[in-house]
Amino acid sequence: MNQAALSDSDLSEMLSELRVLLMGAQLFTAFLILLPFSAGFKQIVQSEKWVFLATFLFSVLSLILFTAPAVQHRMVRPLRNRTKFKEMATRQILVGAAALSCALVLGANLVISEVFGHKLGLVVAGLIAALVVVLWWVLPWSLQKTLSSSTTMHADREE
Repeated sequence: MNQAALSDSDLSEMLSELRVLLMGAQLFTAFLILLPFSAGFKQIVQSEKWVFLATFLFSVLSLILFTAPAVQHRMVRPLRNRTKFKEMATRQILVGAAALSCALVLGANLVISEVFGHKLGLVVAGLIAALVVVLWWVLPWSLQKTLSSSTTMHADREE
């Protein structure tokens, strides 16, 4: 496969990944936008309102970062440096994923705290944070590290 085809394939994979992340962030943000207009929202304690604010801001930040590569791609067409664009878009997507991670954890805390109390809310939020950290960050990092070291070992054997 030549470099241009590989680059196009990379961009297609990035777009597919963004579709998944963007849909989740949009739905979560839509839920958060509606929440203050529900009847019971005015009755939540001030600390939960601060958690809501942080959750909402992280969720909106993730939406901005997930949509930024599409807007930027449209603005700089035709792409003259695909590699640089992919690197920039990847950084934005990863920061957006970090923001979405925070929003999900805080949102879980908010919901569980309201339904079952603050102690269980913190426990569940901690478990969700651990799950997100392991599945979204640690596992891919360790797979990348394993693949990199096996590629290096394979290259050493060929020499």
